[in-house]
Amino acid sequence: MVSCVKLFAPGPFQAHQLRSGDPYELSKGHPVLCLPTGGRGARANLLGGTVLETDPAVEQAGVDAGFTPEPGVMRAPDVAVGNVPDVAGWVQGAPPLAVEYADRGQDEEELQSKIAELLAAGTQHVWVVRLMGPRRVEVYTPGQKLRTLGPGESLVAPGILKNAVPVEALYDREAAHEVTLRNLLQRRGYESLEAVREVGREEGELAHARAVLRRQLGKRGMTLDAAQDARIDRTADLATLDRWLDQALVAKTTDEALR
Repeated sequence: MVSCVKLFAPGPFQAHQLRSGDPYELSKGHPVLCLPTGGRGARANLLGGTVLETDPAVEQAGVDAGFTPEPGVMRAPDVAVGNVPDVAGWVQGAPPLAVEYADRGQDEEELQSKIAELLAAGTQHVWVVRLMGPRRVEVYTPGQKLRTLGPGESLVAPGILKNAVPVEALYDREAAHEVTLRNLLQRRGYESLEAVREVGREEGELAHARAVLRRQLGKRGMTLDAAQDARIDRTADLATLDRWLDQALVAKTTDEALR
């Protein structure tokens, strides 16, 4: 959350006249002074950005990226999801999802102007995270009534995010870390931490079965050639390894044991 105050200075100005690092946005050619945020807003902004950037469906996201849908407008959402290319300069158009953090000192009139300009430029969802008073998130979408969600509820952005986002994950550290972990696991092909544990258990059982089979073959005086050894390593079916172990108790050759 950056505290923005519109300055009624002469205009019109254009986005190309602003440089990266200038403390301004532009609204219809007029400069909007944007000041640094406080500690609470800074912490929440980092948490929310991490949660959204790690969602498995997200390829591009950024913090304070400047978007210019037209020459006289340049808006920088606290967090933008989508349309954040890895190139220098302002971004043309608008992000599909924008998140704003509103805390003490927020200029409400300016915030509503910013939301309206983002939606008009093509943003599909604007989430305003309220840090003052009861924690809540206001959801703005084109052509729909304002919705407000609180703790225990979840936010969705179909076509932009894979996962629903618990309201608390946008400002609470523990909730944000839990969702971020889930997202990162899904990016590696695991649906949950329990799924990782299950894979670990299965791998442990397979490793044990392979070791027992090799030990039994060794006790019977049978030697594995390279191809047979590799075949055991490739086998990921526990029932097959158990069958080979039973056969190894009576087989006369390794070929008979592994048939």
